[in-house]
Amino acid sequence: MTAIQALMGFAAWTLMLVLLVFAYRGGRFLTGTPINSWPRGAKAADDASLVKRIEDAHANCLENLQVFAVIVLSAAALGDLGPVEGLAPWVLYARVGQTAAHLWGTGPLQVLIRASFWAVQLGLFLWMLFSLAA
Repeated sequence: MTAIQALMGFAAWTLMLVLLVFAYRGGRFLTGTPINSWPRGAKAADDASLVKRIEDAHANCLENLQVFAVIVLSAAALGDLGPVEGLAPWVLYARVGQTAAHLWGTGPLQVLIRASFWAVQLGLFLWMLFSLAA
C-alpha cells in the first residue's frame, strides 16, 4: 500500500463511520423520530451507545485525518514520498485498531487500547515529519 492509498483509506474509513451514523439516523427518522432530534454538538440521550461511540470515533478520525493528509501531501508536493511510504499504511492500521477499540466499549481496557493505538499514530506522524525534514 502506498502512502497516498493509506491516506485515501483513512479518508474512506472516516467517511464509512459518518455513513453508519447517517444510516442509523435515517432509519430513526423513517420510523418517526423528528429530523431535528440531533442538534449539533449535543448527543441525543436516546441514541444507542454504539452509535454514540461511532460518532466519537468519527470525531477522532477527523482530528487526525488533517495531520496525516498534510504530511503525506507535503511529501508528495516535495516529490519525496520515500520517507512516508513505509510508515503511512501503519497509520491507517493503527486508526482502524483505535476505532475497533472505540466501538468495543469504554471500559479501562478498551480506553487503554484505544489510547495506545492513538499514541502509535502520533509517533508515526512525528517519525514521518522528522524523516521528511532530514
